[in-house]
Amino acid sequence: MKRFLQLLGPGLLYAGAAIGVSHLVQSTRAGAEFGFDLMWVLLAANLLKFPFFEVGSRYVLATGNNLIYAYNREGRWVLWLFLALTLVTMFPILAAITIVTAGLSNNLIPTGLSILQTSGIILIITLLILIIGRFRLLNDIIKVVILLLTVSTIIAVVAALGPQAHRPDFSIGQFDWMSKTHILFLITFIGWMPAPIDIVVWGSLWSQSKNMELTEKPTIKEVLIEFRVGFFGTMLVAAAFLALGALIMNQSGETPSPSSIVFADQLVNLYTKSIGDWAYSVIALAAFTTMLSTTLSVADAYPRTVKESIHYLFPNSPSKKLSYIFWMIVLMSGTMLVLSQSSSMRFLVSVATILSFVTAPVLAYLNYRVITNKLIPKMYQPAAYLKVWSVVGIIFLTLFTLFYIVWMFVA
Repeated sequence: MKRFLQLLGPGLLYAGAAIGVSHLVQSTRAGAEFGFDLMWVLLAANLLKFPFFEVGSRYVLATGNNLIYAYNREGRWVLWLFLALTLVTMFPILAAITIVTAGLSNNLIPTGLSILQTSGIILIITLLILIIGRFRLLNDIIKVVILLLTVSTIIAVVAALGPQAHRPDFSIGQFDWMSKTHILFLITFIGWMPAPIDIVVWGSLWSQSKNMELTEKPTIKEVLIEFRVGFFGTMLVAAAFLALGALIMNQSGETPSPSSIVFADQLVNLYTKSIGDWAYSVIALAAFTTMLSTTLSVADAYPRTVKESIHYLFPNSPSKKLSYIFWMIVLMSGTMLVLSQSSSMRFLVSVATILSFVTAPVLAYLNYRVITNKLIPKMYQPAAYLKVWSVVGIIFLTLFTLFYIVWMFVA
């Protein structure tokens, strides 16, 4: 147990980045609008993507390098492709996360500020925390926050299923597979379930930082256990949020609001209706802190990713000296520009999740290609069943993406 606690870090940082919009917003909305219809989709999306998410941990342990190094080693075109996808998605993704965090903040402390103003303050606070504390402070914050929200959510679901509640309705059939509106939500739901696949690269950077702190190199078994605890823990939390939406909002006929402030109140009320009014302040603080941890994780990851990519693509250029802080400021500025163009939570979340959805097959293929490279020792490569699992996942993600493109532009 002592050794496991020493290794804790990358898996929890993954959880901190994953338990955010996909869980608090999308999973809750899925349950609120469609009951338990999409629970199997939630579980399937997590399981189909699982082999790709642990690639980062495997590669770092095998080589001591991160996945950006691996992409460059596969070919400069691979790293160029990854960097292009990163630059296209990073601003709307952080904007979507920030606006949800801002809604929870304004719900917790009604300051009278607009969502845009609160978002700007959150981004400045994020910048300061990451500049001052970097990896260690980020790691410490997330350990406490994830535990608090996970325990609270499970207690709320159990209470909602308890004898004091009305008999839960587990019937299905609310999701219309012929409805374009419903299919569009399905795409956005899968896009960030459990998280964008970009997070695998971030995880490799966090793993590399963590390994530098350890005096004894961990075994592949230890690393995978630490990561899988985080991965399957986030899957459980996502299922719990969907269940809360289905048991409370869906059965009461309440519709999730597109406004981030109103939705924040609806989200917190899921807990109070289940475990009592006393929980409002506690859950409001836990939900806000959870989203703030997600904002911190993502805001930390993108500058690291871009800086590292530039370093490999332009090894002899002055641009490689551009710092983590420089790219952090670029990210914050671009995010505020996106937020200034739209302050609709639902719109920003939809754009960000759709972008993640259509890029998922490419990133999944790149990660599979990297970890099955003949230069990687067999002991660090996935087992045969995981390789088959990966191929099935790539085929599914590719076909579903092609279906969406045809449905969007042809049908």
